[in-house]
Amino acid sequence: MRPYLILFLFCIHSQFLSAQQDQITPIPLKNVKTTQGFWHDRLETARTVMIPHVLHHCEESGRINNFAVAGGLKKGKFEGVRFNDSDVFKVVEGAAYVLQNQYDPKLDRYLDSLIILFAAAQEPDGYLYTIRTINKDTTGAYDWIAGPYRYSFENGSHELYNVGHLYEAAIAHYEATGKKTLLDVAIKNADHLVKTFGTKPGQLVVVPGHEEIETALIRLHRVTGKKDYLDLAKFFIDMRGRSDKRTLYLDEHKLGPSYFQDQVPFVWQKEAAGHAVRAQYLYAAVADMLPLQHDPQYSAAVHRIWEDATYKKQYITGGVGAREDGEAFDKAYVLPNDNAYAETCAAVANMLWNHKMYLYTGESKYMDVFERVLYNGFLGGMSVKGNEFFYVNPMASNGVNDFGRGSGAVRHDWFGTACCPTNVSRFLPSMPAYIYAIRENELFINLFADNEATLNVNNVPVKIDQDTNYPWDGNIKISVVPEKTATFPIAIRIPGWATGEAIPGGLYTYADKKIKPVLVSINGKKTEAILDKGYLKLSRAWKKGDVISLILDMPVHQVLPNENIAADKGKVAIEKGPVLYCAEGHDNHGKALGIIIKPAQSFTSQFEKGMLGGINTLKSESVTLIPYYAWANRGASEMTIWFDVGN
Repeated sequence: MRPYLILFLFCIHSQFLSAQQDQITPIPLKNVKTTQGFWHDRLETARTVMIPHVLHHCEESGRINNFAVAGGLKKGKFEGVRFNDSDVFKVVEGAAYVLQNQYDPKLDRYLDSLIILFAAAQEPDGYLYTIRTINKDTTGAYDWIAGPYRYSFENGSHELYNVGHLYEAAIAHYEATGKKTLLDVAIKNADHLVKTFGTKPGQLVVVPGHEEIETALIRLHRVTGKKDYLDLAKFFIDMRGRSDKRTLYLDEHKLGPSYFQDQVPFVWQKEAAGHAVRAQYLYAAVADMLPLQHDPQYSAAVHRIWEDATYKKQYITGGVGAREDGEAFDKAYVLPNDNAYAETCAAVANMLWNHKMYLYTGESKYMDVFERVLYNGFLGGMSVKGNEFFYVNPMASNGVNDFGRGSGAVRHDWFGTACCPTNVSRFLPSMPAYIYAIRENELFINLFADNEATLNVNNVPVKIDQDTNYPWDGNIKISVVPEKTATFPIAIRIPGWATGEAIPGGLYTYADKKIKPVLVSINGKKTEAILDKGYLKLSRAWKKGDVISLILDMPVHQVLPNENIAADKGKVAIEKGPVLYCAEGHDNHGKALGIIIKPAQSFTSQFEKGMLGGINTLKSESVTLIPYYAWANRGASEMTIWFDVGN
């Protein structure tokens, strides 16, 4: 081999290793245990109420029975709709996270029993789709649902979407238990997909109508090391907008290709478009792929789309997808309030996308968006008791409008299309995995919650304890306990709200620009607080007993909308820390719509332990406000987050 070629290959290999080493990686969920407080209470709700509740509905609705029928273990017919398999897989994923948080032998055995059904339902070549397996002898009757043959109706069949959630569940289960029973089912299916899709003779050139398989394949690649899975994920992304190369073009029911993010190749796309959940799963996959296979065109496109979504199309809750028609993004600044769609699944997708953007770039602004969605758009999708849910999340309500999904604007314990309850149940138990991250020898603290974490930094075992009443106040104590004295930087994200930025890009801004500086001390001694791209960087020789004390000023803010948002013109919203507040009729003489807030109006913050699971209320002489996420837990009522401004 020629010397210059050897040098060239060495340089490429070195750059690859450098890129790999420079990646930010989250701390495994099993290494982070909540101890008390806000998030611990909600994880306990997930474990004791939500997961059992959702599993019960999966049983009662026939979703689980479909696997037994498909596997020949029972006689019967397919029950429900074509994407019902995915609901079961999502709950299994959430249950596996529950096992990682707190082991439960009964739940472990129950999951084993489900995995037997999944394996039985899987066809010999790895294919898994219960509606087709059960109805394969019913000629033509299910063509409109599943297509006349495998993968012939990817517009709406959800074949690939379903198994994407299978992979996510399998990995979570493997990480929780060390068992490969479900992982083997996922790998068998993934190997089947690798053989089925591609540009070789006899392979199908098809992309999923509903994205999800892309992120799942990348995750499976990270666990197994098999590059074929990463290549297939990129293939599915590359083929979007390439009708000239494709076996099937996505255009179901005249929704148009943009509904599927299929209007042009991804690298040419400029805005967040189409079905908001599908779109953000695609964008998350691209962000997830880039650290592994950097491509400047894909990088530019996903950044461009993120700016469009965040700077022009996001609700103040972090919710996205304003349109009921197509559950889709609307045009820039079109963000209606009382008929906002803002699907709960889209909030989950928004968090996943922003977290992957953070892991790719290391920029704190993505975690700022993540946190806004987490405390508002996401939590608003579940009841405080954990057994009722919202599909859509309006910014205002007259107590009646519910997009026809029930009687009145109330939460429901289940939906025929149950993607939202199952998506909440899979995300909530995983929340501790988003608190920390590592890059080489640097520790990142991105979220605040009472927890104990065990991790390795600079090859030294380190225990981190957080003690805080966040999100109700900004006092945070972080104990650093290395096994031995070790030098490494700790980067603590200082939320945008604590430095005067409501949301990246200025779609919403604070009326009061006066912000007190962040106060930080180590072992009681005041330390210079130097912010670097949203992070407070503290580097020293850490030893047992070191304590970082952080005080984030948490005033009540009046929030102003961008002047281009016609629905919010002349109005103001109220926030305190990461929590958005609303007025509900229950606390305001039956009325919330029409409440006026004065520019200089002051509020008293008070923690009400016995109210709505324990909340901070904001009270003034004319109004009582509660966190937006807690509304509609006491029956139908008027609600609004945007208030007219008085003199």
